Amino acid sequence: MPETGGVSTPGQPLPDVWFTRDLPVLRAIARLVDEPKHGGAPYLLGSVVPASGLPKAEVIAAAKALASAGYIEPLTNHAGDIVRITAISGEARRLAGLWPTPQGEWDRLVEQLTARAENAPTDVERARWRAFADAAVAVGPDDGALLMSALIGGYVPRAR
Repeated sequence: MPETGGVSTPGQPLPDVWFTRDLPVLRAIARLVDEPKHGGAPYLLGSVVPASGLPKAEVIAAAKALASAGYIEPLTNHAGDIVRITAISGEARRLAGLWPTPQGEWDRLVEQLTARAENAPTDVERARWRAFADAAVAVGPDDGALLMSALIGGYVPRAR
């Protein structure tokens, strides 16, 4: 991507900041908010700076972007600057890895089935687990993620 002095070239997409700035800050916030140490008390934005490993200016920019997207609930001062983070959304918990995603749970299921097939104590059990693992692979990750989404969300469609 052509850039000069940190300024993007007109007509070109802006540089991606999700993986380099916003997601690391979201993960730092999620770790802090999820810690039972302070009983879920609001965290000062200044606490996020060392937890993220990013410069303060980048943490401030990321916090503004995360707040505008609804991932975090900020408290602001009279000037409108974010000073504390009071909570994170469910989607933020999924993105940070605190809560499961359907795709991740499907991958874990397939991994477990394969491991059980390889480590089963008898040939009969090994064949059963292998058949289950093969069926899961045949279903595929897209339909598997839909199934896991239903299971994670507590809804399993009834048979017709």
